[in-house]
Amino acid sequence: MPITPFYQRIADEIRERIKSGDLRPGDKLPSTSELCTRYGVSTQVIRSVMLTLRAEGLVEGHQGRGVYVRDQGVTG
Repeated sequence: MPITPFYQRIADEIRERIKSGDLRPGDKLPSTSELCTRYGVSTQVIRSVMLTLRAEGLVEGHQGRGVYVRDQGVTG
């Protein structure tokens, strides 16, 4: 049975929190250092999580301000 990488497990958890409404559009995610402490992983793992979630359009980063949940509503 293959082992799921740490970054994927963390991304799955955050994705589920967004889907369930626990994290709502505009909510700020914890800082990288807070997530590292919470999950016991390196900053590189958390960077991989954020890259994954950004690629999926679930979060957006703002330089110096943090990472926020994006509004998933359809535009146009």
